[in-house]
Amino acid sequence: MENSDKNKLSRRLFLKAGVAAGALSSAALPLQSAAANVSMDKEGELPFAITKLLNEATLPKAKGARVVIVGGGWSGLTMAKYLKIHTPAFDVVLIDKRPEFISFPASNCWLADQVNLDFLTHSYIDAAKAHDYHFLNTTVLGLDHESKKVFTSNGFIHYDYLVLAPGIEYDYSRIGVDDPVAQMQLYNHYPGGFVNSSELITIKRKLNVFKGGTFVLNVPNGDYRCTAAPYERACMAAAIFKKRRVKAKILLLDMNADIRIKKQGFEKAFSSLYADYISYLPSSEISGIDIEEKTVSTDFDDYPFDDAIIYPPVRASALLEDAGLANMNTAQKVANTDPYKYHVVGDEHVYVTGDSRSQPFSKGGHTANSEAQYVAEVIAAHALGKEIRWRSPQTMCFSAVDINPLKAMSIITFYKFNKQNKEFEFDRTHMMEDWNTEGGQASLAWAEGMYRDMFYK
Repeated sequence: MENSDKNKLSRRLFLKAGVAAGALSSAALPLQSAAANVSMDKEGELPFAITKLLNEATLPKAKGARVVIVGGGWSGLTMAKYLKIHTPAFDVVLIDKRPEFISFPASNCWLADQVNLDFLTHSYIDAAKAHDYHFLNTTVLGLDHESKKVFTSNGFIHYDYLVLAPGIEYDYSRIGVDDPVAQMQLYNHYPGGFVNSSELITIKRKLNVFKGGTFVLNVPNGDYRCTAAPYERACMAAAIFKKRRVKAKILLLDMNADIRIKKQGFEKAFSSLYADYISYLPSSEISGIDIEEKTVSTDFDDYPFDDAIIYPPVRASALLEDAGLANMNTAQKVANTDPYKYHVVGDEHVYVTGDSRSQPFSKGGHTANSEAQYVAEVIAAHALGKEIRWRSPQTMCFSAVDINPLKAMSIITFYKFNKQNKEFEFDRTHMMEDWNTEGGQASLAWAEGMYRDMFYK
């Protein structure tokens, strides 16, 4: 093949894959338009950055069916381990853009100095070595279903099975902030603390330097990451202010009609521990935020504040939308998947798990771990031409409410499908809302056990 013909073929593949935006730093342009604007150099060659994307990523040659997992959160890490357990012959590749793992579950305890950062931080390399799979630290830019390729900043990867576990993104438009510049300012000044670990570092600094006044926290509506976490964070923030003897009022704006989980336990904490600190306002639908004036608006009132942590409603990763795998008729643009087998409708070689999946199960770490174990079995069975029976994921969630000593409460629940209403609902729920030190110790033991399962032998 002539060199010029090879360049033309590569360019056509690039256009088809739709990955130009990430490579060209022209995110404001539609993918196809951006790709069309790629210029050859004077020798008729594509730019180096584009050429790199069109080359195969450097990985050991697959000895068995290759399963590529996009996203190294609780779901992706669990999936990688259990795929190798069920089918050791699988060649498993876990991709994440972060160089290391920092846990969001148990991070509220870190904010209040109940654990150190080492407790939350773990190595993807250690996990891959312990469970005999590959880890690739790179960014996924697009997918090509026909050729079964994942395009990354390190090149493309062929797959036999693809698991997408890319997590969530904030949807600021649902709190009245539509302008991209305003969204970035809001994120930089008042990060929500549920997507990027850098947000947690910013929030901890905020809580430890706050000099007093009104501190706004909020609870988003819809399905968001860890239902109890915003209420727990309010308790930890109050505990920090109480310890520091800061004259502060935490305004907890709940976009829901009431506390959504562990209601009695949180109400007791708000009234008995933090009556002087937490002011809880349910049915407070945020409609806008003025960053310069430091004012948050609801449908009924405006609230000035001195500092804030704004947790907007969330949506599934835009990667699904870009790949044509999202159900755009849903508010959160979740994956268009089979609710029992987790595969994309019409493609039993592509699966979506974790926070971007369509089922309304808890977006918590334990749920992601539990369902990933099941989906790993589904994929292993499919490779053998078999099927396994659906089983519910398990949700186990601990919520800290006090510190020194740490006190927590918990819930364990499963799910079932209501055939009459055609909806998933809770099943076999065990709630422990009497928070105590035993619950606090159990919460840390639970986290240690989960990290051990995902990262170590």
